[in-house]
Amino acid sequence: MSQPTSNVRLRSARHAAGYRSQQELATALGVGVRQVRRWESDTPPWPHPDLQQALTELLGQDLESLGFTPPVGRDRPEAPRRSPVGVSVAAAGLATVPAQSATTKQPATVAADFGAVTRSHRRLYWSVAPATLHPAAVAHAALGCALLTETSGQTRRTVAAALAESYLLAGRIEFFDLRTADQAGRTLLLALQAASQADDSLLGSAILAHTAFIPAWVGDRDGAVERIVAARTYARRGPASAGLLAWLDAVEAECETRCGNTRTALHLIGHAEDVLAAGSEHPAPEWLDWFSPVRLAAFKGNTQLKAGHLPQARTTLQGVLNDMPAAEDKQRTVVHGDLAAVEAAAGNPEAACEHARQALDQLAITWYATGMDRVREVRRALAPHQHEKCVRDLDERLYGWSTTVSALAR
Repeated sequence: MSQPTSNVRLRSARHAAGYRSQQELATALGVGVRQVRRWESDTPPWPHPDLQQALTELLGQDLESLGFTPPVGRDRPEAPRRSPVGVSVAAAGLATVPAQSATTKQPATVAADFGAVTRSHRRLYWSVAPATLHPAAVAHAALGCALLTETSGQTRRTVAAALAESYLLAGRIEFFDLRTADQAGRTLLLALQAASQADDSLLGSAILAHTAFIPAWVGDRDGAVERIVAARTYARRGPASAGLLAWLDAVEAECETRCGNTRTALHLIGHAEDVLAAGSEHPAPEWLDWFSPVRLAAFKGNTQLKAGHLPQARTTLQGVLNDMPAAEDKQRTVVHGDLAAVEAAAGNPEAACEHARQALDQLAITWYATGMDRVREVRRALAPHQHEKCVRDLDERLYGWSTTVSALAR
């Protein structure tokens, strides 16, 4: 009998990559199965140098993310630089892994049960603190990886789709809430691999579009556009709903805005508005709960702000606040932050501070790193007014113990 496996990280990554047994991974690496057993033990030895790169490239994560601890004094190897777009081809190639045994260890009902928890996590995202929800989503994904080895046929595809959703949720939390972009990239790769196992092209499109945010946030337009092109390609395999197609326009617009191309971004938003107005016979996927006409208007207001169209941005963003459902607390912090930026740019420090204060009030209830980023940007823009009472009062709120420690820890 094989020894018990305790390196959950490596085991989960192996399952996500489609290697259902230790023997399959050993065969792919050209090592004995005993070596893989040692790596999946509770004290995994540091891999030999000639296997380090093979492991990280095969599983898409760095060694420490796979549960290995480098020996004292040993330099940590660089994580594999693999674009999620390039990996999408490799993920599709997971179909070349030997077919699973026809013996199914789990009943067909396991797919519905696993999916029900995935849907619950999706709804909890809008109210539960990200640092609390993230471990639960990751643990649920680890369970999904194990279930993939114990199911087959349609049941396995349904589990894989829910697993892709769970990894997508974890990646969204890592990027938008926790601001750990590198980890988000690795998690979204796992989501893409799971979507390939489900053969769900629309979910693959959504995952790829999320990966576009990562290069866009650092001004890498080429990297962002490459991912958007891949996402649109997957969407064409659909059929895609009007909402998904409009959201892809909105994502590309956000990326263009981040890279300074506001004219292009406004054109894309106009196209998204037309797509939503025309509608579609295809229903939106259940998981597309992060987008709506109001969310599109929020994208538009931010782009108008960055383009310097302050009166238009003020009107658009105020309309968003008026139309936004009560449950969208996280997005409300972003809109207040953008309205504060509009007023700061217009030379109205008191109005800017009022919107920033309202954003901080909401952040005290529901934390959202993206919303706090907006507030900090506003405070920097208010530097010419820093001796005014409204700005000093904002500083008292902004630099409390919890927010200061959080900022320095990032």
